[in-house]
Amino acid sequence: MSKNNKPNLSEYFANDPPSFFDELANKPKTKEIPTDASASGATNMMSNTFTGFFQPPEYVETPEADFADFKVSEEVKNLWELPRENEHGKLISPGIHLQSDLRDPISIAVTQHLGEAELANRKILLVDDVTQDERGLRTLINAGCYRTAVNLTGRLLTIYGQGYGRSGQPAKHSPHSLQLWFTRLALLAKLGEFELLNTEAEPFGQLSSPDVFYDFYPEMYNGKSGSIACFSFRLLLAELPIYLGKPHIALDRLSELHVTSREIREHYIVQRNKQAEEFWQRRCERVLHSIINCGLMMKKFSMIDDIMDGILLKRTNLSKEDQRSLYSAWGRIYLQIGDIFGAEQKFAVTRRLREINSAPDLRDLVDKGLIAVAKNDFPEAYVIFQKALHLDSGNTMILNNMGVCLLYAGKLKDAINLYERAIHLNPQKSLNESLLVNLSTLYELESNNSKAKKFNLLRLINRYKPDLNISIEICLKLQAILN
Repeated sequence: MSKNNKPNLSEYFANDPPSFFDELANKPKTKEIPTDASASGATNMMSNTFTGFFQPPEYVETPEADFADFKVSEEVKNLWELPRENEHGKLISPGIHLQSDLRDPISIAVTQHLGEAELANRKILLVDDVTQDERGLRTLINAGCYRTAVNLTGRLLTIYGQGYGRSGQPAKHSPHSLQLWFTRLALLAKLGEFELLNTEAEPFGQLSSPDVFYDFYPEMYNGKSGSIACFSFRLLLAELPIYLGKPHIALDRLSELHVTSREIREHYIVQRNKQAEEFWQRRCERVLHSIINCGLMMKKFSMIDDIMDGILLKRTNLSKEDQRSLYSAWGRIYLQIGDIFGAEQKFAVTRRLREINSAPDLRDLVDKGLIAVAKNDFPEAYVIFQKALHLDSGNTMILNNMGVCLLYAGKLKDAINLYERAIHLNPQKSLNESLLVNLSTLYELESNNSKAKKFNLLRLINRYKPDLNISIEICLKLQAILN
């Protein structure tokens, strides 16, 4: 978020949101490194023992930290290729596809399994509890009330004449209305509401219609030119097929996005505008990060290798810390394809780039722990992750890795105790989806009567978590209880 006291939504929601790749590559001081040894979004913690699989990008919580140093004009930010005359298609006419608000699945589960008395302990913000504007949206998102935020976007878009039943009807677009749509669709992506996301995103296509450019409204914007829609909106729509299990389509869209971004960068090279050039270079790389995600899903590892090699070798102004982040991410990709030797080589470069005589930092320890996991040396991996935890005691991802290591080492009860202690010390943070899935799995492995312990987790979720990114049934494996 901007340092201003009253940022607008375009500043609050990351203009170039991070993805799984960014989470690996970002500096530890700005973002917790995802080091989850458990399965990502899976119901079986045994299916994967180290990070590397694709994870949906975070569009909502993280500010545009990597772009904070760039003070470029709106003209630079909004520059985009105008639709050619013979490419003018139909205008964009979006509309809400839900007649009522999104329901709270946690409340439904609590009512079903624990009753109304327990539901009374649930205290979350509702739409009418906040101001009906951008400030209200920020309040809801800061509180983690993402479904309520989606519902507020519905109210605000209705004011623009783009509410329920308005799909296909004529509409005028503004920076605010398109930002609201981006916010809504980004939240739906975060919540895993992919069917609704796909339906509501369909009218926007790839934002190539003329009515999402300032040039379409010369009188309204005094001759201003460029894209009304933010770059992140274009990126989200290009990545959308990933959520639907169609990474090959996403790869095509992202490749087109990268070509256009690169052309804009080259335009500023010709103009000798260094700051604008660097700004668009970052955007090009952000698209490449998403292409890497597609490559991971499609097992196009040679393509990934070429991209990583290009990022590292062509950028002459990368700091040592940035290089370390990239080599670390590269090594973890090698681990995913089972190339332990290749991963060790990349991690060795990461270590050599560290300050001379400095102690191993969080990244080094996590990399070393993942190598131990890949070699099936789970006791050693546990010790290494334990050292990493001393550097970041609140890192639930490291705790998750430690629990999986304990399980593989045959210490089921110790793994359960580790997770339960983490939840007790910091329930708001530790009640994350992957830890809940893993702990529920451990309860089932421990006993045929896991029902009471799962219901106790549900009580904690009811009291501490406004929303979850995957269904409560999957998190707690409630299907087993119903069966």
